[in-house]
Amino acid sequence: MFRLWGKTFKDNKMIHDYVYECDNYSINRTKMVFNGLEDICKHFDLSVPMWFEKNIDEFKRIDKTRFYSDNFIDSVDFEFLEIHVIEE
Repeated sequence: MFRLWGKTFKDNKMIHDYVYECDNYSINRTKMVFNGLEDICKHFDLSVPMWFEKNIDEFKRIDKTRFYSDNFIDSVDFEFLEIHVIEE
């Protein structure tokens, strides 16, 4: 099962977390990541952040990235949203 863990942090403390799970292996891993991020953002009532080159590089290397306020069109009340794969 593919799992993507989303966490928001403020003042160096985790304030929210949510795990997206997908067992539909008929879609590719990239689609699972994008679906997971969309579901995590929906759960947190956020707009989906923009992927910058830094995010893409981090996620390719370590299956983890952070989205800061400049990744979002709307203002956010946390320091960053971190997502990472916890199990495949």
